[in-house]
Amino acid sequence: MPGHDMELFNTMRVLVLHSHPLDESYGRALYRQTCESLTKAGHEVDGCNLYEEGFDPVLSAHDRTVYHDYPENTVLVKSHVERLKAAEALVIVTPVWNFGFPAMLKGYFDRVWVKGVSFDLEDGKLTPTLRHIRKLAAVMTYGATPWRAFLVGNPPKKIVTRVLRAQIEIGAPVKYLAHYDMNNCTEETRAAFLARVRKVMEDF
Repeated sequence: MPGHDMELFNTMRVLVLHSHPLDESYGRALYRQTCESLTKAGHEVDGCNLYEEGFDPVLSAHDRTVYHDYPENTVLVKSHVERLKAAEALVIVTPVWNFGFPAMLKGYFDRVWVKGVSFDLEDGKLTPTLRHIRKLAAVMTYGATPWRAFLVGNPPKKIVTRVLRAQIEIGAPVKYLAHYDMNNCTEETRAAFLARVRKVMEDF
């Protein structure tokens, strides 16, 4: 059936990156909702809860020494490299702390997105190597208001919509969902954002 073939074509292996230390947090609820909705949509979901998995975010002296030496630079994070290379889509679910990614997530990018994995570097020319990722989305929570985030340049949004977008398939769709002003959130605002995430991920 043509419709069935189209459904199979649209089904992807989605790597969902999450970084929040508290199981009872709203951030964790967003992560669960994201995974559930993607699964409901028929995608194969690889949920990566960095805290739960005990990921070490520290770029050590050894890591820095072999940073440009592939595959030596992937030995200590081999399983995460394999999961990233197998992904056809990427969704990031994280809070924004001090206008940036939590140290856990930043460390993931420092240690896993290395030469030979997310880029090649030859004669000073960098070439992105994550073109197999066809879709990108982020589900973010901010303590700041949209205006405060705008005043400081909203670094997390730029990283997702500019830096990461440039590394995946050219022209790939990117979604950025954010609940701002969590310091003054209500049960209604949280429920509304959760519902928005549910719909976007079911349509992913």
